[in-house]
Amino acid sequence: MKRSNISVFVPHLGCPHNCSFCDQKAISGHSGVPTAEEIGLAVAAAVSSGRLDAANSEIAFFGGSFTAIDRSLMVSLLSSGYEQVKRHRLHGIRISTRPDAIDEEILEILLRFGVTSIELGAQSMDDEVLRLNMRGHTAQDVVNASKMIRERGISLGLQMMTGLYGSTAEKDKKTAERLAELYPDTMRIYPTVVMKNTYLAQKLESGEYLPMELDESVGLCAWLLDFFEQRNIDVIRLGLHSEESMMENRLGGSYHPAFRELCESKRYFDRALTALKNAGITGGKVAVSVNPRAVSQMTGQKKQNVTALRELGYECVIRADDRLAMNRVEAARVQIDSTGPTGGLRRQTERGNRT
Repeated sequence: MKRSNISVFVPHLGCPHNCSFCDQKAISGHSGVPTAEEIGLAVAAAVSSGRLDAANSEIAFFGGSFTAIDRSLMVSLLSSGYEQVKRHRLHGIRISTRPDAIDEEILEILLRFGVTSIELGAQSMDDEVLRLNMRGHTAQDVVNASKMIRERGISLGLQMMTGLYGSTAEKDKKTAERLAELYPDTMRIYPTVVMKNTYLAQKLESGEYLPMELDESVGLCAWLLDFFEQRNIDVIRLGLHSEESMMENRLGGSYHPAFRELCESKRYFDRALTALKNAGITGGKVAVSVNPRAVSQMTGQKKQNVTALRELGYECVIRADDRLAMNRVEAARVQIDSTGPTGGLRRQTERGNRT
């Protein structure tokens, strides 16, 4: 069952490195250290909203390298969070941290205070890419930390970034393959966004770094969604949240306020092309059928998938069919019935193909 998060931001505290892309204040919109009172208020507000399933909710300490902050502050935050977990009967606490900030002693502390999920900011599994982006850890650190976390029975989440300085789409796919081998329960995928006052900003200005174009990034991340879905790994986040401070400080990179929606639409476009190809339909009037909940993804933002299919020679109408699973697409030839007031569709005897 999917968990809900009650997010508490602990921005850039304790991190010993200044990664190429990092400006946590601008990305998250938060800069102060949360107090016990603020944690309590955040939880109380979430619980009182009536939209929270307490037994399946975690307090989530996000935004920094949680296990690398001052030990007394870390314990204080955990203690405050754990009090709220017990008071409201929440599932537990989720944290995010660096792969090289996990060891057996830290895991003992985390377990003592009700930590049930740990997310590691792996970002890449290519050591040269990690070096170029000044991550300060290796791919093996990710492997070691992941193994320790799973052995303790803690849910493992992994985070990766696409389009980093020195990386390529093929390297990013290799990163996904290596991360999948660590059997994470969840994944977060963040296309690289260039922020002011970062190392990437300098590389962008000098011309040494060219961010991945949005279309290429969407295509890659659509592939990644398929890849992880096929392995039953839940991608719980794709793309950055829209924050005012982030928008004000963004210089470039693959950002869109509905990035995941673009990726989902790309997946359905590719499935439609496969269904049309398998049915031997090379053009003309066609009906593409999907689950009713997938009609918007198949249509695309501003009908971009319908437009793209038209450019390939298909006059396409999207149909809702509740017999189809969410990831299935059916294609069939149709002809226009001009007798109706709007020219309805009539399916030919050939049913077409599913994919």
